Amino acid sequence: MTEKMSVESLLEEARLAKAMPPPEERLRLREAAGLTRAQVATAVGVARGTVLAWESGKSDPTPPGRLPYLRLLEGLAELHPAPVDPADNPIGALFNDHGPAPVPAAAETPAPAGPVYSYRDTLRGPDGLAVQGEPGPCIRCGVETAYQSKDGRPLHAGALCTIATVTAPPPPPAAPAAPAAVVPAGPVSPVPARVPTRPQRRSKSAERAEADLMGLIRGAVEQEAERAGGDEDAALDALVKRAIPDVMHLFNETRATARYEYTAYPALPDILHKPSKREPDQIWEARPAYNNPAYSLRAPERNIKVTALDVNAAYLSALKVWLPIGKLEHTTGMDGVGPKRSGVHLITPAAWTHPHLPDPLGDRDTPGALWITDATLRLLLRLSGPKWALTEAPTVHESWTSGATENFLDALRKLLVAARSEAIAAGDVLTLEYVKAMYSKFVSTMGESVHNREMVRPDWMHNIHAQAFALHCGRAYKAHQAGLDVVALKHTDELHVTGDWRQVFPEGRGVSELKIKTGDGKASGEYLVGKVGG
Repeated sequence: MTEKMSVESLLEEARLAKAMPPPEERLRLREAAGLTRAQVATAVGVARGTVLAWESGKSDPTPPGRLPYLRLLEGLAELHPAPVDPADNPIGALFNDHGPAPVPAAAETPAPAGPVYSYRDTLRGPDGLAVQGEPGPCIRCGVETAYQSKDGRPLHAGALCTIATVTAPPPPPAAPAAPAAVVPAGPVSPVPARVPTRPQRRSKSAERAEADLMGLIRGAVEQEAERAGGDEDAALDALVKRAIPDVMHLFNETRATARYEYTAYPALPDILHKPSKREPDQIWEARPAYNNPAYSLRAPERNIKVTALDVNAAYLSALKVWLPIGKLEHTTGMDGVGPKRSGVHLITPAAWTHPHLPDPLGDRDTPGALWITDATLRLLLRLSGPKWALTEAPTVHESWTSGATENFLDALRKLLVAARSEAIAAGDVLTLEYVKAMYSKFVSTMGESVHNREMVRPDWMHNIHAQAFALHCGRAYKAHQAGLDVVALKHTDELHVTGDWRQVFPEGRGVSELKIKTGDGKASGEYLVGKVGG
């Protein structure tokens, strides 16, 4: 009897495995029901990241979670059938012998001019997973995607576009029909407002999700403040200790409907691995440590006023950066360089001949070739262009890059910017320091760190650091172009200039604003210097 039950169980499992919907349908069914990945994970008995992997196609459901997950999908498919013809929706047919329920006449939408894409139009590899390539505007909705259609053009995986009004491409050439039957090519009319569309539901859901995440931040602060019994230092210490898991949770939640993965790829090149715990990898981040040789505190006559400025939330701003979203590929020459590619590059830089301005490669003593990030390379290419013409373009020898996006961390950045602004407006120092700890530790531990096992992307960490330094150099060049002299540039947040800086930079505590530094010593407020030899 036991043997018979075991065989029947295996046959049942094999039958259900054959009927497992593809990743895009798993995602559609969960979103149609308004469920979060955390809710599904709890019900099925797996981790939230496992559900993310199942929906993104990174892995397929396996026992013991596969069978309850399949039962959930079966029930959701009955409640939320895809509103298309059954012939075009074999996924719905898997769970419904009669096909999806017909759409009421009042909610019918005119058929779009031009082809309608489905999950079957997505280019897939031998493993059945969607293939990523060079990012470009989706042929269905125009929003950038790294996934492709079967003919090699950009197309969101499963044709799951993210905007409400879809502009279909012109239909392919065909034999002319009778005049009355000709459908004019061009944009599709917007879906009537009375028809609920998936992007509209996602938009409202996103608003609720952001409010919920802001509530998590406030709740964490209130919890630790209560535990500390009014001791603000103790509460802050507790918040700093939990900053890494908290920010990773926020990051995962902001990625709830995303399709790009952030896990480590096993084939990271050796240049991105530390030889040991105490030795760095080979990537140069171009950290600035600049002092203008024309000015000195020890000059005989010190009569030139310098203002030391403080840059707000430099690393938070740097989360807006081009990051590689696929497996890094090795190329030579300029083959790995492009506006929608990112990674690291081995270059030989041109000479920097402007002692009155900080070197975009930072405080570097060793000449010759070096590995830099894409963020640094983009800065060098801008400075070598006709607008600035400050240097020659570097020579690129080889690269490790992939297709890239600038928006991967944008939802998390916006959330933390909103929390930071709210804390400043309320004079809430505890929340402000907690938010700072979250974004700074998020960046510093996403590489090879024992403090964050959820993310191992040293290529991302270096690019974010380098982006902060590149933005900082950009402020110095902007100040010089406006007629100010740059006296010093340090770290990511310290800029010393002469002249009326308020005509160049907005003043305040906002992310895009600067303020006068406070504290003791040279790096605070205003001070006097003199011209060397003058």
